[in-house]
Amino acid sequence: MAELTDDADVSDSDSSLESVNADGEPSDNLRRASIALVVVVVVDQLSKWWAESALELGSCASGACIDVVGPLRFNLHYNTGAAFSRGEGLGPIIAIVAVAMSVYLLWLAKSAPDRTSPLLFGIVAGGAVGNLIDRAFRADDGFLSGGVVDFIDFQFWPIFNIADAAIVCGIGVLLLHQLRESRRVDPAD
Repeated sequence: MAELTDDADVSDSDSSLESVNADGEPSDNLRRASIALVVVVVVDQLSKWWAESALELGSCASGACIDVVGPLRFNLHYNTGAAFSRGEGLGPIIAIVAVAMSVYLLWLAKSAPDRTSPLLFGIVAGGAVGNLIDRAFRADDGFLSGGVVDFIDFQFWPIFNIADAAIVCGIGVLLLHQLRESRRVDPAD
């Protein structure tokens, strides 16, 4: 383990921006993004495991749903398409895009100029990986053609899952964060 003898070489603010620290380890940003990704994947997969074990596939009229509160219910559904069940049969293409997007987000996280962006990149990538796992391990009809487990049903919105929520919320918060950061850096107004 290398010791730094000169405090001027590395400051706290600079060390979080480096892609590799003095010991050759991944940066705090990459570690932060990776932890967020793993947490999202674990929570997503556990919730899908629960949904498949507690819910029945079928119509809510036959009692296959669990009413939670107000319009929220748990209703098991398998989505072999893209968002909102569009693009049926495009599973392999969607999976390849998810892999590319996840790798790109982790690459962006390494050099993010703040501590929040890597978390958000990891959350979005975790959502993509969570759904990718479904496509890979629930495939019956060929390469990456498995159905994504959806079960959160507000009845006025398409049925979704934790991974979908992580992607949508992560992107939304990331956009707001980037907007706020750009106004802080460039106060031209």
